[in-house]
Amino acid sequence: MTAGLVVVHTPAASAADITTDLGITGGGDVVAGGGKAFIAGGDRILVVNANGTPNATIAGLSGALGLAIAPNGTRLYAALRDSNEVAVIDTASLEIIRLISLAEYPCPTNLALSGTRLFVGYGCDQWDGGVVRIDTSFGHASQLTPVASTYASPKVAAAGNTLVVGDSGHSPASLTVYDVIRSQATLRGIIDGYDYDTGFLGDLAITPDGSTVIATFLDSHEYFAWDTSSLQKVRAYGPDPTAGYYLPVVAVSPDGTLVAGGRGTKSGLGMTLYDSATAAPVHTGTLTEHGGRMDLRSLTFSNNDLFATWRDVDSEELHLWRLETGTLPESTLTLTAPSTGAGADILTLTGRLTLPDGSAPGEQPLSVTRYVNDSAKLTFGATTAEDGTFTFKDQPRSAGVIRYDVIWNGSPTVHWSAASATVTLVKAVSSITLSGPETGILGTQLTFSGVLSMGGQPVRSSTPLRILREVTNSNGTVVTALPPVSSITPDGRFRFRDTPAEAGEYSYRVEFDGDRAGLPTTATLDVTVEEAPQE
Repeated sequence: MTAGLVVVHTPAASAADITTDLGITGGGDVVAGGGKAFIAGGDRILVVNANGTPNATIAGLSGALGLAIAPNGTRLYAALRDSNEVAVIDTASLEIIRLISLAEYPCPTNLALSGTRLFVGYGCDQWDGGVVRIDTSFGHASQLTPVASTYASPKVAAAGNTLVVGDSGHSPASLTVYDVIRSQATLRGIIDGYDYDTGFLGDLAITPDGSTVIATFLDSHEYFAWDTSSLQKVRAYGPDPTAGYYLPVVAVSPDGTLVAGGRGTKSGLGMTLYDSATAAPVHTGTLTEHGGRMDLRSLTFSNNDLFATWRDVDSEELHLWRLETGTLPESTLTLTAPSTGAGADILTLTGRLTLPDGSAPGEQPLSVTRYVNDSAKLTFGATTAEDGTFTFKDQPRSAGVIRYDVIWNGSPTVHWSAASATVTLVKAVSSITLSGPETGILGTQLTFSGVLSMGGQPVRSSTPLRILREVTNSNGTVVTALPPVSSITPDGRFRFRDTPAEAGEYSYRVEFDGDRAGLPTTATLDVTVEEAPQE
């Protein structure tokens, strides 16, 4: 078969960066890792690929607001405000593997993760806020340790041995810094909002080493940074006079070299990247055709690209904005697939990941999403060899246009890349091999077995097999439908039984109506049934 190849290159950042209507109004927190991004949506968590395309939904949640993700991308934590729980989610299977009760610490809202320590900002009303620590290394035996009490549900940021708590219910807002190297948090000091005339707290971020905390405030056009050891202000990013009155948000890149500041106004949305050490702006992105606001924690890095959630100022509908910063050298991903085949075929796809300097990338995880006729989809993983090549097999079990999207999530030094390939599959020719006795005795059970195949290969189908029995004797011909066969083994095998009630010529017909992968087919077996011999 001939090979079809489609290569997707990442374009330079521009006003055309992807923005997607998420179809929700609740939530808004966004985190990225493991080749995906996750958006809290109240009763669900939305999952998108690294390039911003929708992937899946984690449903059945109760007030999902705050999110945190493990550095290796394997575990997602979600604060469920309405059920007073934290959900622990496997990011590969998207299954909830654990629910941690916070009955004594109601309305969990904000999360921060440092190592195995998860810090939860909680609080439903005034004067009942606080922070509690969950040690995630204790498995299902949750160990909860109170850290602080606050006026309202606080914002939290943690990295290394540093925790920063910001109480959003006061103006000017102060930041409290804790040392969390031991089981009990130790107060390191307070960054007093009166000293800096800060106003109400907007957003909070911390560098990966925990050395610097960056905060935004409601009526400021700058992003302020403090040293978490000396508690002294070390720099300001901005000012950004276009920030308007919609609360600015802030995030720090995984390697700590970039600070992203987001803002929203009625006339447009904007994003500026700053060098974290010098505060010099290095990149700017805008969506001038959209007016909206950005909420707390609505900004995150996916390596050096950015995901941001924003709300329409009129409808309150939530949107996702993915910005390609163009600050990293480009990788290239290729994908080759058969151009045609049959619905029951096992397809083999190959490709290669190439780094910008031509060096061997080593074993790298890839995310593969398969679409059938642009709707039904399945996501699974693949891994490159040391030289960047990869091969994976898949059996779509469906005719139609099958599209495969492969994404490499990049690294702190190389931009992510993606590739797609399509295969057109027709329904496979089906057949049934039917075996059984040629003769039988009246009143004695007969056993029949068979194999369903497509394209010459045994297969299982969810479509039941119809069994028709035709009996011809001196009384005439009678056709009876026997119970259908719905149990077919993975290798296509099935079995059914019948006990003749009268002598005659029997014909058993097995009918397969076809399915998404294969065409209809039938098989017939004749049996002569005689009366038992007289003794």
